[in-house]
Amino acid sequence: MSSMDDFIIGLPKAELHIHIEGSLEPEQMFAFAARNEVAIPYASVEEVRAAYAFGNLQDFLDIYYAGAQVLQTRQDFHDLATAYFDRAAQDGVVHAEIMFDPQTHMERGIAFAVVIEGLLSAIAQAQGRHGMSSSLILCFLRHLSEADAFAALEAAGPWLDRISAIGLDSSEVGHPPEKFARVFAAAAGHGLRLVAHAGEEGPPDYVWQALDGLHVDRIDHGNRALEDDTLVSRLAAEGMTLTVCPLSNLKLCVIDAIGDHPIDRMLDLGLRVTVNSDDPAYFGGYVADNYRAVAEARKLSKAQIATLARNSFTGAFLPEEAIAAHLARIDAYMAGQTD
Repeated sequence: MSSMDDFIIGLPKAELHIHIEGSLEPEQMFAFAARNEVAIPYASVEEVRAAYAFGNLQDFLDIYYAGAQVLQTRQDFHDLATAYFDRAAQDGVVHAEIMFDPQTHMERGIAFAVVIEGLLSAIAQAQGRHGMSSSLILCFLRHLSEADAFAALEAAGPWLDRISAIGLDSSEVGHPPEKFARVFAAAAGHGLRLVAHAGEEGPPDYVWQALDGLHVDRIDHGNRALEDDTLVSRLAAEGMTLTVCPLSNLKLCVIDAIGDHPIDRMLDLGLRVTVNSDDPAYFGGYVADNYRAVAEARKLSKAQIATLARNSFTGAFLPEEAIAAHLARIDAYMAGQTD
């Protein structure tokens, strides 16, 4: 392991953009399918990995939703999240904000309670096992209707005090943020924070809609905001956090090569960008892999990498005193660096 690898692993960091269903490794898919007696269209782990060649977001989503079929019980969701937390802890993650897609499971007859209770038990275990704090972001599937989103929010009612935010994910093109303005307003009325995928495959206008129509607290992805100078200026001036996912951008052909990633340009423009793994089982890397990829490809300095980690805490949905404590840990870590 290189000195930069050691530095990245040791740097305290938060992960703000991780879809827990997207951490389903091929080995887990086979294990859950076997114990739940669910048929899957692959004969081996190797065959699953070979299928992970995507031309676009929809190609990925097709296999993502197929894989989710093996998740049936509280134990499945507990085990899935536990595996993620264990892996994230190895990467120096000390706080994680976990996105989950209840509609993916509810539409196949899995009760909301099964999903969230499994995740909450894993969250409690991660706190004890790793000292890792974490929270949940309930994401609406944007290819479904507004009515479906309202139904998911209603199903979440008994657990809203255990959910920190509402998000918006799935197929972006053709499903603008404004489609969900009313349900986001309802979620805000419950005191929930708001995030939305915007400007990954969708145009800069979708970022504007997320800001002005959904009134989000954070933008997931946001890469295409760079096409609009006025939008960039606004995002920088408002200190809007962008949860950027480099290996996801590569795998889904948002960029042609990791060397083309604009992460350092985003930093230079004053954007509050963070590094995250998105769907790590499908995109070939957890959060440290994403840091490592852009650090090497874009020749990032340790100071730039530390800024990315600081942004992950300043953009987190944590109490101010907790954010301050995490930032102090980064300062202490950087003070101990010799080069």
